[in-house]
Parts: sequence; structure tokens; C-alpha cells
Amino acid sequence: MVAGQPACSGKSRIRRGKGGGFVLRVVHFEIHADDPERAVKFYKNVFKWEFKKWEGPMDYWLIMTGPSGEPGIDGGLMKRYEKEKGERINSYVCTIDVPDIDDFTKKIKDNGGKIVMKKNSIPKVGWFAYCRDTEGNFFGIMQNNPSAT
Repeated sequence: MVAGQPACSGKSRIRRGKGGGFVLRVVHFEIHADDPERAVKFYKNVFKWEFKKWEGPMDYWLIMTGPSGEPGIDGGLMKRYEKEKGERINSYVCTIDVPDIDDFTKKIKDNGGKIVMKKNSIPKVGWFAYCRDTEGNFFGIMQNNPSAT
């Protein structure tokens, strides 16, 4: 996290696992974008996420992916930068739960994104695809379907 950026929440989500060690969960994600406004438009149009421009010392958008109290995490979006020449931000690939993978692959393409790994089944789990947004970031989409083979 960059100094001065908004925190995820004041509430700790650290808990002890069955073996006595700590279980640490993902609590926030960030999308890095060459053109933040274009990325905001992409994610609003495809996934209906809400964005709020942060009033801090840097350009940063808070992302609300769904109602508070439901499973999932919220995140942020910021301009991509290079700390050193050629060293761009690399990140985790986050996967987004979708109700209909075919519908969402179309929405992604219609909004300037790309499907980089077509729909595949994960037997007894569902359907999965890797995509790329308008800024070159990879993300996954997954449709739950226990009858997938």
C-alpha cells in the first residue's frame, strides 16, 4: 500500500487457523491503469461496479464491487507507474464471479476487453476464462456450475 492511500478497513480480518497459525485473507485489490478514466468506464459497463474518486493527495478511485455484507472484496484503481525504467506493476490475477460466462465474455469484448483464454470447464465447479481489460491487466471470470464436466 502506498503511504496516504485509503485503508481497506479499520477492522482486522486476521484469525487463527485450526493448526494455531494465522489465516490471512485477501482484503483489497488494486487495478493499475494507463488511462484510469477508460478503465473506470470498462469496469462500470461490464460489471456495474461503483467508483468514487478519492479526495486524497493522489489520483485514486475506490471500487465498490457489491453491497456491504455480501461475500467479496472492494478495491481501488490508480494510474500505472514505473518505479524504475522497465519495472511496471505486476499483480495477482483476481477472478470475478459472474452469473453467465457467455454473456460476460461478450460484454468484455463489446467494451474493448479481450478474452485471452476461452471458456474452459473446471469439472464439478464451473466455467472459467481469462480476460484482459482495456489497460492490459489480466483477470478471470467464473460461472459457478457444479454440473460442469
